[in-house]
Amino acid sequence: MPKLKTRKAAAKRYKVTGGDNFLRRHAFKGHLLRKKSNRQKRKLSQRLCVSINDSKAISLMLPY
Repeated sequence: MPKLKTRKAAAKRYKVTGGDNFLRRHAFKGHLLRKKSNRQKRKLSQRLCVSINDSKAISLMLPY
């Protein structure tokens, strides 16, 4: 059986937590930040857990 390779794009975007969940960043924080309020930018900076529906696909991309 060959080894499963890690998808490098997914490895850069997701981080595995201790309980086998995945952390991700918010969208809309890359550019055009002058028009967004400080409160919105602060909220978009926080990490959040990936939903259960998406975590199965991410775990296939990251075979740890």
